[in-house]
Amino acid sequence: MATPSHLRSFQALEAAIRAGSLKGAAAELSITPAAVGQRIKTLEDYLGVDLLLRGRSGLAPTAPCRAALENLHRGFRELEAAAEALELQRGHEIHVAALSDFAELWLKPRLPRYQAQHPNTLFCINGEGDVPLRLGPGDCEMAFGPVVDDPCSDVLFHDFVVPVSSPENTRRVSRSRKRHVLEGFPLLHLDFYRNDPAVPSWAGWASRHGRRRTAPERGIRFQRIAPVLEAVLADAGFALCGLVLVTDLVEQGRLSLPFGANVGVWTEQAFQVRFRSTALLRPQVRRFRAWLADEAATTRAQLAALTTTSGSI
Repeated sequence: MATPSHLRSFQALEAAIRAGSLKGAAAELSITPAAVGQRIKTLEDYLGVDLLLRGRSGLAPTAPCRAALENLHRGFRELEAAAEALELQRGHEIHVAALSDFAELWLKPRLPRYQAQHPNTLFCINGEGDVPLRLGPGDCEMAFGPVVDDPCSDVLFHDFVVPVSSPENTRRVSRSRKRHVLEGFPLLHLDFYRNDPAVPSWAGWASRHGRRRTAPERGIRFQRIAPVLEAVLADAGFALCGLVLVTDLVEQGRLSLPFGANVGVWTEQAFQVRFRSTALLRPQVRRFRAWLADEAATTRAQLAALTTTSGSI
């Protein structure tokens, strides 16, 4: 059996015909348009015929190329099917870069459900996990920020920021007069949402909801969500915190909404995941992307239930 030659050139040609342009093929293959063109030219020089026509509507195959086009498309479909069946590229590893709060509070507690369905999948999250950190970019990145319009990016959920406390502090504050309810209770300040224009400070929240508080800017500041939650759960004070990463804590009764959910605000920014385009060629990464979308939908439903059923005091 003869070994196929010029495989990369055939790959560039097939991608260029499907995409209708060198630029589209380059994006799919993660190389430059010039590199796509050079691979195709190498094949044309070897065969001694032109393979592509360049017109106003994009690239089109020449007559000699059209004669082989179906075999070309079918061949790469078969190669893709073989790769999916064998999962050749990096086996079952998935490498994730994520915000520490997102990884600790949302992703890691849910991963056992994914691995129960796909027990051979190995994760490396922020350099730690089942497999060692590899050189080069990860398969996906999870962050909080402005919404990005990108076919390789998915918005998981916006957050809902509202005062939170321990159940004990909620019981204490329920006995206070409404206007002066914050007086005497420590306020904890979370800088995680500081770049989101929709999220108020404690001073802004108190003014908006007619609550009086002397020096609302005073108190301990936290950069991350996890440490401020530890302080809240230890009865150290109130915090303005998003609910999306802590829906389970609220449903379990470990975290409380002392003033209900109708005094919260939706963030303008969102938690998002962005995949490398080449990583999405691997079936295990595509499965992980679909699973993330399902889990995010469940979380959005939980959050919707919390924000519509919680009253106020």
